Amino acid sequence: MKVKFAPSILSADFARLGEQVRAAEEAGADYIHIDVMDGRFVPNLTMGPVVVDAVRRSTSLPLDVHLMIESPELLVPSFVEAGAGILTVHQEACPHLDFVLSKIRSLGARAGVAVNPGTPIATLEEVLGTVDQVLVMTVNPGFGGQSMIPSTIEKVRRLAALLSALGVSPEIEVDGGITPERVGDLVRAGGRVLVAGSSVFNRRASVSENLAALRRAAEAATSDRRVGS
Repeated sequence: MKVKFAPSILSADFARLGEQVRAAEEAGADYIHIDVMDGRFVPNLTMGPVVVDAVRRSTSLPLDVHLMIESPELLVPSFVEAGAGILTVHQEACPHLDFVLSKIRSLGARAGVAVNPGTPIATLEEVLGTVDQVLVMTVNPGFGGQSMIPSTIEKVRRLAALLSALGVSPEIEVDGGITPERVGDLVRAGGRVLVAGSSVFNRRASVSENLAALRRAAEAATSDRRVGS
């Protein structure tokens, strides 16, 4: 199965946002990841539908919009209208999770659900058959540039096993602290969409060079899986 990459614009240079998004697309990104934070659900305040709309006009790639906000159902229509192709909400922010996920899909977007590092995978079991994507946070959400929490690798593995047991196949997305050195462990555990911010958008190398390094690590891991199967 192909490993997809979703560069997060949280780490992009916003003075050159359109240029950086286009560079990611040209480098072979699969999605553009947009982190929306409200300063309440997480201790940071970022972007809203206006930025999503601007990014939508800068790329043909699907926009993978991650809502780290309270009461996300109130803004779901605005984000879908702005161009979100995938809209992910947090289990912890949605007491009526099934309703919110159904609302996203009814508006024509793919529905995703995210869990923080401390939230058990079991809390998602009732909706796993109705979502398109499950996002496992591998850092505590709120800020870019963090180091990945090692225990979340096993969490990804347990999620993959649960999906297999249930006979459902939403994409497993992982987000937080993803570097070329961590890609292999996450891919072998079952991660299929890798969100990377500061590993893609930085001054150490170009967007193209950074994405190529991440992809090489993923290809090596998938080769290992084929050899071991």
